[in-house]
Amino acid sequence: MNIKLAIASPHRDIYSETFIQAHKHLPGAQVSFYYGGWLPTMLEGKGGLAPRTIWERTFNRLIAEILPSPLFIEEKAFARSLRREKIECVLAEYGPTGVGVLKVCKRLGLPLLVHFHGYDAFVHQIIEQYETGYKEMFQYAAAVFVVSRAMQKRVEELGCPPDKIRYNPYGPHDSFLKIEPRLEEKVFVSVGRFIDKKAPYYTLLAFKEAANRHPDARLVIAGEGVLLNACKNLARHLNIEGAVSFPGVISRDEFIRHLRIARAYVQHSITALDGDMEGTPVSILEASAAGVPVISTRHAGIPEVIRDGETGLLVDEHDVEGMSRHMLRLLEDRRYAKTLGSRGKAFIAENFNLDRHLSSISQTIVHSLPRRS
Repeated sequence: MNIKLAIASPHRDIYSETFIQAHKHLPGAQVSFYYGGWLPTMLEGKGGLAPRTIWERTFNRLIAEILPSPLFIEEKAFARSLRREKIECVLAEYGPTGVGVLKVCKRLGLPLLVHFHGYDAFVHQIIEQYETGYKEMFQYAAAVFVVSRAMQKRVEELGCPPDKIRYNPYGPHDSFLKIEPRLEEKVFVSVGRFIDKKAPYYTLLAFKEAANRHPDARLVIAGEGVLLNACKNLARHLNIEGAVSFPGVISRDEFIRHLRIARAYVQHSITALDGDMEGTPVSILEASAAGVPVISTRHAGIPEVIRDGETGLLVDEHDVEGMSRHMLRLLEDRRYAKTLGSRGKAFIAENFNLDRHLSSISQTIVHSLPRRS
């Protein structure tokens, strides 16, 4: 069955949203990718949805005044495109996108599936702004996907009927499972946005203590974000700037090159003051799939993919000293690091598969469609 599926996302291609890019390749689906805000304004490969010239926009406004419609101009443009593309189902990436497209899906009688990813389920301002919209969306949606048990509990608290919730954690790309890490270098790797919930400053503080005992240790901390300059200044203040590399956004191949030699992957995720939390960080799944031990926190979905003391090492949020002790242990015991990494690779391969993640979404889409005669 080749279902004509619309994926609606606020962004076209952000480096940290590899999971959304993977959804473009759902088995059994012919995907039209819409983006440009909570209510999409663009269709990938075909440009803008709204009228382009001032005359077209003026004509549409006049028609709207003569023939009133429950849809706004932008919603009408989205609806026209869905009809033109013969869309049978809509998958909304992030909760607010689901709210944004809800009225159009109702108007056209299209099944709506919503995929939560992290901040959309936890940030206080988002919840306050979309509380009513979420409840309406939950009632109409055919299914709601979550990527961690913490998120499942939260979405249920927000009003989603439990029978509509689908627990479906991400899976790493197969290329990470093929990595055979050497764990030879005293290198720690971290990849992610420089934002509050990633707390990259805690990673730097933990590394400082480890580097005091091992001056030849190195930290690669990749990504971009509002905290990047502050973290560079912190590294300078801690007198570790020579041991820390900030390469910015890196490609999958570059990440793989780092993982081949790294002693461990590190990430100190926390609950931000605004309530923001992780879903299940893809980079942690990828590192563990590569056979690299992970040092991280007991936060959101991380303990579901990293078993403390078996496949990696976890600390409580804000426990910088504990993270530093774990760094030191792996610096001083390569054999233990290798044991953790090997177990992690096996655990991820068995339990967190990208094909399984995509297949679950595809099967849910099929079940949401009206039966064809």
